[in-house]
Amino acid sequence: MIDLVYVGHLRQDLDMDSEQEQLPWRGGLTDVASLIELLCSERGDQWSTTLRQENLLVSVNQAMVKPDHPLADGDEVVFFPPIAGG
Repeated sequence: MIDLVYVGHLRQDLDMDSEQEQLPWRGGLTDVASLIELLCSERGDQWSTTLRQENLLVSVNQAMVKPDHPLADGDEVVFFPPIAGG
């Protein structure tokens, strides 16, 4: 299983009833990018719009990572909205 957590306005954008959801582990999930593609293809347009945002932030097991970061069964993946700076 992979624990998925959506933070900030991503929770509202994805219409999640809870902050955390578990996704059964699949062998094709090699990295964060493949997870995003899986979620977008299985869950539709709103997911594509939300998870394909430029500058979307992702952590795996509490470490900020890039889309090519590998995934393993049991990982916690947290999606953060882009942060505006000034």
